[in-house]
Amino acid sequence: MEFTVKQIAGLLGGEIEGDENLIINQLAKIEEGKSGTISFLANLKYEPYLYTTEASAVIVDKHFEVRKKVNTTLIRVDNSYTAFTQLLQQYEQIIKGTKKGIEQPSHLGEGTTAGEGLYLGAFAYVGNNSKLGKNVKIFPQAFIGDNVCIDDNTVIHSGVKIYNNTVIGKNCTFFANAVIGSDGFGFAPQPDGSYKTIPQLGNVVIEDNVSIGAGSTIDCATMGSTIIREGVKLDNLVQVGHNVEIGKHTVIAAQAGIAGSTKIGEKCVIGGQAGFNGHIVVPNGTKVGGQAGITRTWEQEGLSLNGTPALEIKDSLRSAAIFRKLPQLEKRVHELEKKLKEDKQ
Repeated sequence: MEFTVKQIAGLLGGEIEGDENLIINQLAKIEEGKSGTISFLANLKYEPYLYTTEASAVIVDKHFEVRKKVNTTLIRVDNSYTAFTQLLQQYEQIIKGTKKGIEQPSHLGEGTTAGEGLYLGAFAYVGNNSKLGKNVKIFPQAFIGDNVCIDDNTVIHSGVKIYNNTVIGKNCTFFANAVIGSDGFGFAPQPDGSYKTIPQLGNVVIEDNVSIGAGSTIDCATMGSTIIREGVKLDNLVQVGHNVEIGKHTVIAAQAGIAGSTKIGEKCVIGGQAGFNGHIVVPNGTKVGGQAGITRTWEQEGLSLNGTPALEIKDSLRSAAIFRKLPQLEKRVHELEKKLKEDKQ
């Protein structure tokens, strides 16, 4: 697949400085650029590579000032990082579009319908009465249960398991071995100390433009739905409990865990290995540090939380500073106690 610099600049709404007829056939990091590749410069730490790169073209910010001679063609845009991301997305769509047709052996259940452009890989299984939209891609060894609805342009990678009655929107991506709709952790303690399983009868609803990382799990609701709102991005190995709701455009890093019935607001940013108690509310715009433990509901939007149990970031840092001094403080207390005893004698 080849494109000219002029075609790429037109896609990105950019201005060209250099040869608009150069052919681009690959994307590359600026420090690894070769002839025929296009890269970008967003972090000025990498500016020295701009003057040595062999990339045919580099995307830069509109107001970036070149300090030395460059041997590459520049495409100036409002935001180089956003523009390169847009280019990556277009490239990904082209790659996805190359997969079409039904490989064998695979299975489409009775009553299941599929839009044009379906790709069903070998050993993939789709149950009964499911509905697959246009250009849905289901890679080998994926499992789709009964009564599942998957909307247009969604990609299901190998090993993904999607349980019965799950509803998935448009333009979603599920990476390898994600599990959607398995039973929530619901067990009722009994008088004899044993536990009785509580049937999990709800489903999972995932809205448009959601990305679910490899090995992540989203439990079905006990009743009703576990809901992942539009634009949510989950990293690998994230656990979402039953009846959880995650608001629009929230991002969650790897190994975070959210217990049942917790509601996380919109545009939150959650660090890796953060943990959330069940039945709490996290407001819109909250930022949660890695390994933080969120044990209660917070009311104010836009807070930065850190530590376990979580505190506002300034209080958490102050507490950590005091904690580091505890050995010295203990030593001083012992010295003062010793002095008091000596004075009394």
